[in-house]
Amino acid sequence: MANIVFNSIRTPDGTVLTSYHRLDFASHTDANGVTYFIDGGPFYANRTSLEDHPYEDLSIYDDDDFSIVREHFHWGARGKNGDQPVQWIPLSQLETAHIEAILATQKYLPDHHRVLFKKELDYRSDAPS
Repeated sequence: MANIVFNSIRTPDGTVLTSYHRLDFASHTDANGVTYFIDGGPFYANRTSLEDHPYEDLSIYDDDDFSIVREHFHWGARGKNGDQPVQWIPLSQLETAHIEAILATQKYLPDHHRVLFKKELDYRSDAPS
């Protein structure tokens, strides 16, 4: 079964809701009067009370083409000293040293996320110079 790596929907009025991390709750009251909710980031796709309301699922999964996955899987970074506001950076834009540090220090990283970081390093080493 595929794992979600980018959790996002588009409501009927065109509003895009994205959840970047676990418990990152996003909501929007659409022009149709329905309030849309999502959360779960790249851990689970929770779309509260949307079963009977139309929306477009924009989510990306780890079995999608890696060239797409690497642009949509985001890592929250607080700067080198850890004192900056969180910025959600696509995997493709993380520095190689940062990815290596994540793999070395993040002991509780889910296995499917660890695989994505390793795939990115492989992708970079296979890319023509």
